[in-house]
Amino acid sequence: MALLGMLLGLLMASCFTFCLSHQNPEFALTSPEKSSTKEAERKETTAEEELDSEVLEVFHPTHEWQALRPGQAVPVGSHVRLNLQTGAREVKLQEEDKFQSNLKALKKGKRLDINANTYTSQDLKSALAKFKEGTEVESSKEDKARQAKIKQLFRPIEELKKDFEELNVVIETDMQIMVRLINKFNSSSSSLEEKIAALFDLEYYVHQMDNAQDLLSFGGLQVVINGLNSTEPLVKEYAAFVLGAAFSSNPKVQVEAIEGGALQKLLVILATEQPLTAKKKVLFALCSLLRHFPYAQQQFLKLGGLQVLRTLVQAKGTEVLAVRVVTLLYDLVTEKMFAEEEAELTQETSPEKLQQYRQVHLLPGLREQGWCEITAHLLALPEHDAREKVLQTLGALLATCRDRYHQDPQLSRTLVSLQAEYQALATLELQDGEDEGYFRELLGSINSLLKELR
Repeated sequence: MALLGMLLGLLMASCFTFCLSHQNPEFALTSPEKSSTKEAERKETTAEEELDSEVLEVFHPTHEWQALRPGQAVPVGSHVRLNLQTGAREVKLQEEDKFQSNLKALKKGKRLDINANTYTSQDLKSALAKFKEGTEVESSKEDKARQAKIKQLFRPIEELKKDFEELNVVIETDMQIMVRLINKFNSSSSSLEEKIAALFDLEYYVHQMDNAQDLLSFGGLQVVINGLNSTEPLVKEYAAFVLGAAFSSNPKVQVEAIEGGALQKLLVILATEQPLTAKKKVLFALCSLLRHFPYAQQQFLKLGGLQVLRTLVQAKGTEVLAVRVVTLLYDLVTEKMFAEEEAELTQETSPEKLQQYRQVHLLPGLREQGWCEITAHLLALPEHDAREKVLQTLGALLATCRDRYHQDPQLSRTLVSLQAEYQALATLELQDGEDEGYFRELLGSINSLLKELR
C-alpha cells in the first residue's frame, strides 16, 4: 500500500508538470506580449546602462516614424514614442522643424522651398525694365471706366493755378471793398438792385468803428447821406440802415454826420409819407445819432424833432414805432440825469460834457409837446415788453409830469387794472419757485406810480 501511494503521487506530479508546459495562451495568467515588452524594456535598459560610458551613434530623424535602435542618440526636440505593438521606440521630426531646416538651408546658401507662383528675381528685373521704358500695363474696361470717372471729379493742376492767380488779384482790404461798394452805389449806370446790394454789404463793414471812420476819409459817408434824398424808398431805407450802423457809439462819425446835414434829412423822411419799413430804419439811424451826443440833441430840439416824433406816434398803425420812440425819450432823459450825477460825484463844476447837456432842454420840451399824456395813453398796448418801457418812461417823467398825471383819470384806472393783472401773474411766478420774476418787477413799478399819484 505504501508503494502504491508513492507511485500515484509521482503520476500526478508528472501530469501537472506536463499541463504547465503545454498550457493554452487564452487561459494563461500573464500576456505573452506584455511579458515580452517588459523583457525588451529590461534588455534595453541593461544595454543603455552598458553604453553610458561609450560614444553613442546620432540618429537623424525624418518626418516619418522610424524605429530607434539601442545605442542611438536622438537630437534635441525630436518627437519620440513607444510602440506598444512591437515594443520598439520610434522617433520623427517636429512639424516646426521644417521651418528650422529652411533657415539652416538659407544660412548655407541653399534655395528655400517657396511657392512656385511667386515672382522670381528675373520676373522682377523684367517688370522694372518695362517700368523704366514707360510701358503701361493694359487695364481692363472696368478699370478704364473707373479712371475716367475719377478724372472728371478733379480739375487739372494748370486750371487750379490760374484760379489761384485770379484769387490773389481780387484780394482786397476792407477799405478797398468799401470804396468799390460806394462807387457801385453812386454810379448812374448801376441798377436799383445793385445799389441796394451795395448798401447791404456796406452796412456789414461799417459796424466796425475803424471802418466807419475810414468811410469819412474818401467821402463815402456823405454819399450815403445824400442817398436819403433819393426818390426810391428802398434806397432811403438802406441808406439809413448804413448810417445807423456807422453812427453807433462813434463820436467822430456823429459829428461829421451833423455837419453833413444827416439830422435834417432823417427828420424830413419821418415827417413825410413813407413805407413803415423805411421809417423803422430811419428811426434807428436817428436814435444812433442822438444817443451820447448832446450837441445833436440840441439841434434835434431846434429842428422840431419832438413834434415830428409826436406826429409819428399818433398815426395809425405805428404802435411798433411808438414803443421805439418812447424808449428813445427814456434814454435821453436818463442820459442827462446820469451826466449830472456823475458831475456831482466827481466835484466837477463845469465839465464840457455837462455844459453841453445843460443846454439840452428836453424835459420842458416834452411837457410842452404833450408827451406826459401821450406816454400815459401808451399803457394800453397789449405787449408786456411795451408796457415795461412805458412804465419806465412814466417814472423818468414823474417829476416833470406829476400834475398832468393827477389830472388824467384814465391813467389811474389803467394802473389799477394792470395792478390786478400783474398781481395774479406774480402769484403764479411765486408758485413756480421764481422769487424775483419778471411780472413782480412790473408790479413793483405800477405800485410805485400809484403810490406817487395818491
